[in-house]
Amino acid sequence: MRQSGILMAVSSLPSKYGIGSFSKEARGFVDFLAQAGQKLWQILPLGPTGYGDSPYQSFSTFAGNPYYIDLEALIERGFLRREDCDTCDFGEDETRVDYGKLYRSRGRLLYRAYQNSGCMKDAAFLRFCEEEKGWMDDYALYMAVKDSYAGKSWRYWDQEIRNREAAAIEDCRIRYQDKIRFYQFLQYLFAVQWRSLKAYANGKGVRIIGDIPIYVAFDSADVWAHPELFQLEKDLAPICVAGCPPDAFSEAGQLWGNPLYRWDYHKETGYQWWITRVSYCLRLYDALRIDHFRGFDEYYAIPYGKEASSGHWEKGPGYGIFQAFKESMGKISVIAEDLGYLTPSVARLVKKTGYPGMKVLQFAFDSREAGNYLPHNYIKNCVVYTGTHDNDTTAGWYRSLKREDKDLARRYLHLGRGNDQSLSFVRAALASVADTAVIPIQDYLGLGSEARMNTPSVLGGNWVWRMRADACTDALAEKIRKMGELYGRV
Repeated sequence: MRQSGILMAVSSLPSKYGIGSFSKEARGFVDFLAQAGQKLWQILPLGPTGYGDSPYQSFSTFAGNPYYIDLEALIERGFLRREDCDTCDFGEDETRVDYGKLYRSRGRLLYRAYQNSGCMKDAAFLRFCEEEKGWMDDYALYMAVKDSYAGKSWRYWDQEIRNREAAAIEDCRIRYQDKIRFYQFLQYLFAVQWRSLKAYANGKGVRIIGDIPIYVAFDSADVWAHPELFQLEKDLAPICVAGCPPDAFSEAGQLWGNPLYRWDYHKETGYQWWITRVSYCLRLYDALRIDHFRGFDEYYAIPYGKEASSGHWEKGPGYGIFQAFKESMGKISVIAEDLGYLTPSVARLVKKTGYPGMKVLQFAFDSREAGNYLPHNYIKNCVVYTGTHDNDTTAGWYRSLKREDKDLARRYLHLGRGNDQSLSFVRAALASVADTAVIPIQDYLGLGSEARMNTPSVLGGNWVWRMRADACTDALAEKIRKMGELYGRV
């Protein structure tokens, strides 16, 4: 079935209080998607963000980001007063997230809401704590202890807490019980509001595509609570960390710093942690995009403390992990992020899983990127994008193209000087044989590099773009719908 959707981070939604949230504006965006005939809303990971504000470096692979909790809903429930929120400084620019100001203001407001909630008498909250204790007990404890160490990574905590000695852990549960309840309460609010928004979207015929990073952050509850899952030394320092080798896009390679998995241990346990993780995500979303799919075939291992160029390739779990998924969960809806340099074994793995891979139209006209990204090379079982969160917007990218690459794009797409270049690329994606097309909202809006979401390997200035409140007009919805109808996606 041919279908299309829009890529839009929750953080990029307009809202009154500094960052996109599960608010009336989110429902308004769902209404816009339905009006435009779109069946899919693809988002970025929803986990709580840490250093660098990246959704791909989260304090937990299970927890939700408290920034996305709708403050208006807390005002309506009497947990906050409107003046409490209106007097906070969330930043002056409605098109940018100011994470520094957000960090200072949101925490205080949410703690006040917790104090006013009477949650310990709320049967629904207590039931949620019991149902989600498998991951939430460790996460809430981790965050409470982290606060007591002024936000320092667990590697710098006292040894007995770092090593999770039973007496130390029990002492922390007693000492920090109020903060633990606070972090549980935040997860409860997140879950209630997200479930409501997802139900609203599904009721409008819009399915949610979530995003699951292959790796977890070293500074996370997952690594602290389950060091046996990762390649760590006896002192819990990483043996090797994740990244990618030097290539045409990065002469020095990329050092991501995530701990690598002990795939032999995961195999011995029947990939149970992964099954639990994916099962949980499929409760949150209707489909999953799994980031850096190549890592399941081979992964790049960089010795801890060394540069990215010092790394080497190791064998991943291969098809075995997906066979375990199938046996445990049946057929699941997954998009394999199979971008970059792909070896024949990666291509075979993607084909064997049956998952659709990704095609990025910008790569088709970039002579540094080897691959079959021109639309006439596509197969039906794939998902085409003009660009992803790691690409510049199509307008910004096109302006910076080398002359020979721009000439190829002009000839291939028959671009004239008066053409709307962004929409020409959008039309090429929609017209392709790919079953699914997902277009970043920035490209429908024709925005330039100022609206770029992320520049890989650059620290600072990422993940901050926000859409203006008046951007998604009836006229734009009609234009998107007509393009979808023309190319058989509506």
